[in-house]
Amino acid sequence: MVPFSILDLSPVIEGGTVAQSLANSRRLAQEAEAEGYKRFWLAEHHGMRGIASAATSLVIQHVAAGTNHIRVGSGGVMLPNHSPLVIAEQFGTLAALFPDRIDLGLGRAPGTDMNTARALRRNLDAASNSFPQDVVDLMALLGPTQPNQQIVAVPGANSNVPVWLLGSSHYSAHLAGMLGLPFAFASHFAPDMLLSALEIYRERFEPSQYLDRPHAMVGVMGTAADTDAEAQHLFTSMQQSFVALRRGTPTAFPPPVESMENFWSDSEKIMVEHTLQYAVVGGPETIREKIAGFLDLTRADELIVSMPVFDMEARLRSVRLFADARRALTPAA
Repeated sequence: MVPFSILDLSPVIEGGTVAQSLANSRRLAQEAEAEGYKRFWLAEHHGMRGIASAATSLVIQHVAAGTNHIRVGSGGVMLPNHSPLVIAEQFGTLAALFPDRIDLGLGRAPGTDMNTARALRRNLDAASNSFPQDVVDLMALLGPTQPNQQIVAVPGANSNVPVWLLGSSHYSAHLAGMLGLPFAFASHFAPDMLLSALEIYRERFEPSQYLDRPHAMVGVMGTAADTDAEAQHLFTSMQQSFVALRRGTPTAFPPPVESMENFWSDSEKIMVEHTLQYAVVGGPETIREKIAGFLDLTRADELIVSMPVFDMEARLRSVRLFADARRALTPAA
């Protein structure tokens, strides 16, 4: 059966603190490990009151130190915000601390608003345009040292940290195929190009020292509960968060509400429902059916689930129910 993984943003809930959010991420990873998930990834976002994973490599270290064998990584590091050497050193250090457990997913977007992006990057155009070369340079810094190599990442060299390309359009699909890298598509918030991007990636894939065949991961928002009604109620937190983001007023992650009808406009409802069209929300039977349909549609090699749930115990319950769904979908030996 297709492996399941978790994508976490270390959500900062209303009334909560960053310290609580980071502790919750570690607790969530421990539950995911116990339930047989393959990876636990954290995403780089900046300047957002509801997200505590901006210093992504530090949060990866925090989570990896609290778990034993689950792979921990970035979903992703926004490479144009950094020099390849700095990321090679950071992830080389993580790989030394947690051998064979670290993944490096790379994205091209800023992960923030334009003003914050300028503060991070200084030169936005140069950073974005150099992305393909930066990826190649980073992989070289993580790989074996070469004769007369002038710049060596210490730590980093010879760590061979697995590199993934992340994307929400055709751009990274082309690049991942050309470089022979695994590809993760952000269908949890960017559904429109999912199928065409996967087709491009598979058609353009060139076998490499990293992979001999294409390997695609797809993302979904997911909220599972004991009933469909309870799951839909819990999911209103994510719906509110998306509306606030689109209004340009991002907030701490809100508690669920009884109804969204007095919160969003008709156009906002249409936008959110379109954006989250692949969301897997419901009770046990519903999520099994939705997961099976989504995997049939995408022919994905892995599924990564973002579980935006306000209450921590309900979030842990969702992790368990998704794991139960995966076991129920696994063919008998």
